[in-house]
Amino acid sequence: MGIAIDFGTSNTVITRINPTTGKGEIIKLANISQNNPKIPPLIPSLVYVNNAEKEDIIIGQKVRDKGLDINNNPRYFRDFKRGIGAEIQGFLPSLEDKNIRFEDIGQWYLSAILKELKETPDSLIITVPVDSFENYRHWLTGICEQWNINQVRIIDEPTAAALGYGSESDNLLLVVDFGGGTIDFSLVELDLGKSKKSQGFILKWGEKLLGENNRQKTKLAKVIAKSGTNLGGCDIDNWILDYFHNTQGVTKSSLTLRLGERLKIQLSSQKTAQEVFFNDVTLDTYDLRLDRAKFEQILTENLFFDKLDQMIDTVLEQGKREGVQPFNIDKVLLVGGSGQIPAVQTWLQKYFPSEKIKSDQPFTAIATGALKLEQGLQVKDFLYHSYGIRYWNRRQKRHDWHTIIPNGQPYPMSNFIELTLAASVENQPSIELIIGELGEENTSTEVYFDGDRLVTRNVHQGEKKIQPLNDNEGGKTIARLNPLGIQGSDRIKVLFIVDEKRRLKITVEDLLTNETLLNDVIVAQLS
Repeated sequence: MGIAIDFGTSNTVITRINPTTGKGEIIKLANISQNNPKIPPLIPSLVYVNNAEKEDIIIGQKVRDKGLDINNNPRYFRDFKRGIGAEIQGFLPSLEDKNIRFEDIGQWYLSAILKELKETPDSLIITVPVDSFENYRHWLTGICEQWNINQVRIIDEPTAAALGYGSESDNLLLVVDFGGGTIDFSLVELDLGKSKKSQGFILKWGEKLLGENNRQKTKLAKVIAKSGTNLGGCDIDNWILDYFHNTQGVTKSSLTLRLGERLKIQLSSQKTAQEVFFNDVTLDTYDLRLDRAKFEQILTENLFFDKLDQMIDTVLEQGKREGVQPFNIDKVLLVGGSGQIPAVQTWLQKYFPSEKIKSDQPFTAIATGALKLEQGLQVKDFLYHSYGIRYWNRRQKRHDWHTIIPNGQPYPMSNFIELTLAASVENQPSIELIIGELGEENTSTEVYFDGDRLVTRNVHQGEKKIQPLNDNEGGKTIARLNPLGIQGSDRIKVLFIVDEKRRLKITVEDLLTNETLLNDVIVAQLS
């Protein structure tokens, strides 16, 4: 059995190929899936820890059914996905004398889902946000290895959504994936003939998948541009709660945050929304009312639409560099629960006519599209982030970063990138090199704690988010010099390359002795 998992901040969806029909279908797990006839059987991304030492947990809808999500209980976790691999301001509780990390919660949650399946799948496709850093992807592949699954593959969420929505009549698709923790944009081109030469994420269907007519042309899907940021529907829930806290003095808690989420969901289908909150400590009752106009004002005050404008401008500009104009886009596909917000759909109409905008598969397109990989697709990707080396900036008297592999670099790379390094001091015994993953210079949000709430805030514009990949003992030393290095004299040549498994490898040659000190050694796993 092969499955695809769309692991979301708010909800998780699991799909498989129906052996009878050959089509994708959503798997309903009765113990943990929602039982709402109006929506697919989503699994809420919720965890309650009974015992951390024994890894005894409750997940999904069962957390809500037992009422474990309405009190500020340190054993209850939501929105934990966005904390995985991130630098968090604040701390998580210690349970049963065990220090809890977001990575632990995520691993327990996904492992519990697999246990509910009753059988270990032969292959797994799992989706990730566009802007996820490599330590998140590395964590994800690491826990997948523990499950003893024969094959694990990763695909960007909006790319999978394009495949889930895509039709033969639409060649150029813009996917807006607006989930609980992130917003991702992806411009995807579908082509029945050979793709034009362009950097991108290429997905190829083999002839068997094309059905009875094996003489049909190969079908390609190419990502032309993509952009993402760590901002999602749970941030909007917090903004709504902040509004009622500031105007009515409503207490901030897991229960009132849930009420804010309910108001947001109601406003997707009706013009006004109402919830009632009773504070059992003060015995006060609060009438929480919100209409679409006030909701849109809350979004505007939090610069929500400004951030969307920045992101779509980035993607459309990338598209123009590849010869794609906005009017060439056939369909705009909205994915994720927050994409159902009318104000978001109205905002999109500033850029595209309403007849091009589709939003009828908000929860299932990603997971069903990811199944295309299960049907024999071969995947080539390109690097979304840049990678560089750390150096001492003498002018500014601080460490800085020099890009060696730019974002957009297709892999596997066919040619090495060469770098020559000199000894910096007399009689230098070794040379160290710290390699980092370089985020966008205009990263707009970061994750942090506000009390017990995991939220995001604006980051100073112009800052570049860096995540070192080998800054540890033994990992950063790439050459031991014998004889010792001479200050200012070129001593080693480093060759960088990324292979088909997205592994960054280096070869190090000693220019003085002509020896090869390292040969094709993996220094960082980029997925």
